[in-house]
Amino acid sequence: MARVKNLTFVGGIGGWYPERRPEGPGDTRQQFGDALEMMQASLEKAGTSMANVLRIRVALVDPAKNWDAVNRVFQERFPEPRPVCSCFGVTGFRRGPGQLLQVDCIAYID
Repeated sequence: MARVKNLTFVGGIGGWYPERRPEGPGDTRQQFGDALEMMQASLEKAGTSMANVLRIRVALVDPAKNWDAVNRVFQERFPEPRPVCSCFGVTGFRRGPGQLLQVDCIAYID
């Protein structure tokens, strides 16, 4: 996490950490929900909230297969006006084949 004036940048939040969920990686919906919970905790620590997110970016394994689940969670978690959301495909992550996504965001601090 980094802060520049009234902006905070949160990045590199994975969708699955074995130490947090040892029973397994779960599906895309669960991973995105977990990543957003971690992102929310980081934002609150920085003095802001999910309501102040300006942009969220999702690196996603197999976006053609996994985008619908990510979009449903995004729609549920971010009321109007929603932040800008972009998604791009990746071949995988350091944690291995179980991790399906990684998120980052930019939020403002009141």
